[in-house]
Amino acid sequence: MSKNNYYVHTSRNSSLLLKISIGFFLGIIFGFIVGPMLPNSPILSGYVMPIIEVVGKIFLRLLTMLIVPLVFASLVAGVASIGDAKTLGRIGAKTLFLYITTTVIALFIGLALVNVFKPGLLMKIPDNIHFAVAEPEPVADMILNIFPTNPLAAMVSANMMQIIVFAFFFGIACVIAGEPGRKIAEAFSYVARVMYSITRIVMIFAPYGIFALISDTAVKFGIFILAPFASLILVVYAGCFVHALFVYSAMVAGCRRSPLWFFKGIREAGITAFVTRSSAATLPVTLANVRENFGISEGISSFVIPLGATINMDGTAIYLAICSLFVAQAFNVPITFNVQVGVAIATILSSIGAAGVPGAGLIMLTTVLTSAGLPVEGVALVAGIDVILSAARTFLNVAGDAAVCVVVASSEGELLTK
Repeated sequence: MSKNNYYVHTSRNSSLLLKISIGFFLGIIFGFIVGPMLPNSPILSGYVMPIIEVVGKIFLRLLTMLIVPLVFASLVAGVASIGDAKTLGRIGAKTLFLYITTTVIALFIGLALVNVFKPGLLMKIPDNIHFAVAEPEPVADMILNIFPTNPLAAMVSANMMQIIVFAFFFGIACVIAGEPGRKIAEAFSYVARVMYSITRIVMIFAPYGIFALISDTAVKFGIFILAPFASLILVVYAGCFVHALFVYSAMVAGCRRSPLWFFKGIREAGITAFVTRSSAATLPVTLANVRENFGISEGISSFVIPLGATINMDGTAIYLAICSLFVAQAFNVPITFNVQVGVAIATILSSIGAAGVPGAGLIMLTTVLTSAGLPVEGVALVAGIDVILSAARTFLNVAGDAAVCVVVASSEGELLTK
């Protein structure tokens, strides 16, 4: 990405963030004003609110529309980017192990915080409001059903867990197949880029969709929806802070380097990630930081960092775990062991498959809610503040890529700068 294109990209993302924030707050104000007037106004109840409700549902459908092709193409391209079989065998296995391990740790941090602080209980949604909630599968069936018997059927039915598993196998097969596999993987890389562009198009409509969703929610639930937002933001940011402070610091310390050295070395990438909310847009900056500030070779950094931008989503794992149980708490859904296991499995697989672009978090949240049998209507509660939450989770995603790159480089005998 050229310097000029980078600034244009950042400017557009900042503008979209502002528009989404305006849509969110206008939606709340509109809902609070219209709510009390609704029973006595046939125009509002018969025309205005139904139209607004349709707009919100269209936006949710557009997000849902992106899930299958976006996740599959991104994962195939990411796994296939590992390279030849030797790289896949040693550095690839090492890198994948670290990425998956840090994601699992992030998941448990998120689950622990949301279970302790329970921000969703502050929603105080009236007891007479009911949503259709699917009964979660038994744990054994849930694990078994991760593996597809018919990948095409999984895509048609949007079974994301099975799609992600098949995408992993497909990407690895592309590497093993040699030149034919490389061409197929390259084609999927182009498909992924097109899907990123479609995501950006859909996000253009996000301010209107979020206005519709949050205003409809405000009309139904009133001023009570305001209280838990600050609590949810604090819990998500606390999760990201704890993960960065303890997990990444420990990883860097194991390489005989100071955590201060690490976070200072990625400050440009961290700021870029926080502002753009896109690990994909931050990729050139992350690569420059690990090479220039840490002294990591081009071979390892070119492999570990791009792969991480596709499949390493620690911040997204924390976000999905907390927001999913936030929705369950808000809608008075009993948080049983099966529900938590369903959220955990869906969170791990969905965060690994999340695209590093703005808006991907909401798409993955829709996936997790659906997979865990939780009300997808809960996306409306999170959508308005997603722009705030995405800044923290993107920073953590990018920091995780750099931390794993440091560990892999050190394990391969590379001398890190001091």
